[in-house]
Parts: sequence; structure tokens; C-alpha cells
Amino acid sequence: MGRKRGTNDAAAEARADKTCASCGRRIEWRAAWARDWEAVRYCSDACRARKVRPVDRTLEESIRSLLAQRAHDATICPSEAARAVAAAEGASGGAEDEAWRALMEPARRAARRLVAAGEVEITQGGRVVDPSTAKGPIRVRRAR
Repeated sequence: MGRKRGTNDAAAEARADKTCASCGRRIEWRAAWARDWEAVRYCSDACRARKVRPVDRTLEESIRSLLAQRAHDATICPSEAARAVAAAEGASGGAEDEAWRALMEPARRAARRLVAAGEVEITQGGRVVDPSTAKGPIRVRRAR
């Protein structure tokens, strides 16, 4: 007995791509989530515990404002947003250096969330890349 054609089409549509609300990476469908796929918001327990904190929203706003200050086709590095937020939080001297470095991964997560919202694109070497799989230095630009 063969399978009927098209039976998996509805199942594939039901488990459409999702983005983690915390880190902005693509959530891979898992059979364990089949019953409550619509309720899944986070890709892992770590992201569920971290959620989106006020500093994450501040980093998103910093990325938006830095891009608004630049030419329409200009890019920024996530470190610029991390440095701006660290400076606004009042770190000074050697503490400022450590503060912005601690904000680098949250800044990358903020950029990925903005990609999921359709506001920005992440590039490497001038080409748009998938934010879920990008490794190494990235640049952020307005969505085209």
C-alpha cells in the first residue's frame, strides 16, 4: 500500500518556521512539540529562562537609532550597540570594556530578533546571511 499524495502538506504547513522569541534563531520542529506547536515560543530551556529582558529591548532600540543616524545603505556592527548601551548604563574605565563585551551576545540576539521582525538584515562580506547559522563577524543594515 502506498501513501496518498498531499497528506504531509497539511502537516508541513501546521509546523511552519518559527523564530525564538529570545534569541531570534529558527526553531526546528520536534515531534515532542506536535501537540502544542502553536504555543512554542522558545528554542530551548535556556531561552525560556532568559526570555527578553529590558537590556535586550534597549539593545534593539540602540540598533535602530544607530541605523537611523547613518546613510540608508550603511551598516553597523553589533558591538556599536553594545558599547552605546554600556556607556549609557554608566560603566567607566576598565569596567566599560568588560561591560560592552558582556553585551555582545545579547546584541547579536537583538539583531536576530529585529531580522525576524523584518526591520534589519544581517550581512557577512556584503551578502545577506541566515542569522540562525551566521558565525563570526556580522554587520547589521536596514531591510531592503
